Amino acid sequence: MGDSNPTPRISVHQALVADVLLWRKWCGGVVMLASATTFWYLFERAGYNFLSFVANVLLLLVVILFFWAKSASLLNRPLPPLPNLEISEKTVGKVADELQVWINFVLSIVHDIAVGRNLKLFLKVAVCLWLVSFIGSLFNFLTLVYIGVILSLSVPVAYDKYQHHIDEKLSVTHRIIQTHYRKIDETVLRKFPLPSNKEKKMQ
Repeated sequence: MGDSNPTPRISVHQALVADVLLWRKWCGGVVMLASATTFWYLFERAGYNFLSFVANVLLLLVVILFFWAKSASLLNRPLPPLPNLEISEKTVGKVADELQVWINFVLSIVHDIAVGRNLKLFLKVAVCLWLVSFIGSLFNFLTLVYIGVILSLSVPVAYDKYQHHIDEKLSVTHRIIQTHYRKIDETVLRKFPLPSNKEKKMQ
């Protein structure tokens, strides 16, 4: 008999991303790190304006393509090898489906907090938003993106190499957090009245 739980299929794009993040394709990792460092230095340290940079790059690209096409017609050379510059309906549908999932997820959280009066969920969201606000006050958005790139190129490699030790530490940390959460839940959260199922149905 075949396996009742077949392994999930991994797409080519997912495998490529995994190879880059785990430095199996070191060229991709080096290019990603060098590009992120260059952009961060240009906009954060050198003070280059992002809008001006994008406009200048697009201007240079348009000029190159224009003169390439003109010279190709005069010298009987091939035109620039540009792909079909349009977005397919399939791509738009995939993006719309992903946005719908995330928007519905956020709206369900808002509904549970506002209508369901879910105190635990409210506290979790409040703490997460406070952490985001606190971290945002320490770094600007570009620096946060750069730190995210650095972490994405270092954390997966470290986890892949020391997975057993990291899992043990995370398990211990999770048990400690769960213990403290139960104490807070028993001493504080359960003292607040929660809406009954009958009240929820009436709403």
